[in-house]
Amino acid sequence: MTPETVMTMGRQAIEVTLLIAAPMLLTALAIGLLVSIFQAATQINEQTLAFIPKLVGVFLAMIIAGPWMLSIIMDYMHNMLTGIPAMVQ
Repeated sequence: MTPETVMTMGRQAIEVTLLIAAPMLLTALAIGLLVSIFQAATQINEQTLAFIPKLVGVFLAMIIAGPWMLSIIMDYMHNMLTGIPAMVQ
């Protein structure tokens, strides 16, 4: 196994991790921004107000983007497992 192969595998792992985490993180970011704008407009300074909307939003993002995230991870794992014989040589 060459250093280039290891670097490529690491880069692919980071890319897949970012792709899988992106829908949930972006949803939580958008909901947090909207709740903070609402809190600033109404002058409500409750820290726990954003928790439930973020939780629901991330759950919905997982339901909506779940099949896509599963296909990404399945393709990645298929490529990793089928590439094992080539890595051993």
